[in-house]
Amino acid sequence: MVDLMLLILGAALSVLGIMNIKGNINTVHAYNRRKVKTEHIPKYGKVVGAGTLIAGLSLVASFFILSYWDESVLPFVLIPSLTIGLGLILYGQFKYNKGIF
Repeated sequence: MVDLMLLILGAALSVLGIMNIKGNINTVHAYNRRKVKTEHIPKYGKVVGAGTLIAGLSLVASFFILSYWDESVLPFVLIPSLTIGLGLILYGQFKYNKGIF
């Protein structure tokens, strides 16, 4: 059950990340994008979308690790990839939105 939830959440985050990379930042909360200048929207979308995509793919990878491989490997895949994804999202927030909110 948990395995399937990881797959569904990971797929949803991956789709949102791809949408953001393509320039559609409407999936990001309004208060998280209100200070982003119009000319920075494509760059902001690519950075935040890449972070979201990495986080989503890490959850999809976790599904496959739990389903077909040794469970002890999971922290070595999930923690670094989620950290990198969150780091990219925060980088985009601070660089283009001038803060988290």
